[in-house]
Amino acid sequence: MPAKTVIVGSAIGLHARPAAIIAEAVVNAGVPVTLSMDGGEPVDAGSALMIMTLGAGNGAEVTVSSDDEAVLNTVAELVQQDLDA
Repeated sequence: MPAKTVIVGSAIGLHARPAAIIAEAVVNAGVPVTLSMDGGEPVDAGSALMIMTLGAGNGAEVTVSSDDEAVLNTVAELVQQDLDA
């Protein structure tokens, strides 16, 4: 499965608001996407709650994986943005 590692851009990390925005994008895309941190288990990026369990703070490296390259890039861009702004 193709993957891309990006840096979390939200000032407070992947808490409720950014997690909800990312999860909504994944659900709307209709394809499986996972997020993971260094050596951790991948979580379903279509679930805001699962994204929050990563505990990914600002500046953390997160790996985005999906078989759909366009969706992979979209989600990777969202992770890198400050979604609290």
